[in-house]
Amino acid sequence: MSSAVSLDKFDLKILAHLQREGRCSNVELADAVGLSQSPCLVRTKRLQEIGVIRGYGADIALEKLGTCVTVFSEVTISSHRRNDFRKFEEVVGQHREIVEWYNVSGGYDYLLNIVVPSVAFFQKLMESLLQSDIGIEKFTNRIVLRKSSNKRIYPLSLIAEPRGGIGSEVSSAQAPGEP
Repeated sequence: MSSAVSLDKFDLKILAHLQREGRCSNVELADAVGLSQSPCLVRTKRLQEIGVIRGYGADIALEKLGTCVTVFSEVTISSHRRNDFRKFEEVVGQHREIVEWYNVSGGYDYLLNIVVPSVAFFQKLMESLLQSDIGIEKFTNRIVLRKSSNKRIYPLSLIAEPRGGIGSEVSSAQAPGEP
């Protein structure tokens, strides 16, 4: 069962613009997506309320803050019961250095994105995880040498088909000439 929400072309335009310009004002956003200010604000707030927009954040240049090592770890756990996955994720979630983790298909179970100040720090983290008895069978690490892209723009038009839309209930608030 899909938990996808119904979005129309204006909802997708709002999301696409906010991905690129998260700090824009409602006036700028409304102008960019072709809506008047009031319906644009209603739509944006609704996208926030239903959890499509989870938050706003700064894109921080970590290299400007000091030495930083990014590691992708491919982790295989020894047992594949639901409780084993839950236990692994619970422990991983307690480590602030592990900024993302994905349960994946293929030759391993999890892909971890780890950001640490040094390789030595990373080694201590992995030793700690191995000693925590969360069923790590093996892990393979990939140290990032250079970040080649900083593209954090999702291809929304490929993921979400425009349908009914959040704004359908606010259509009476739209300016003349708006679909």
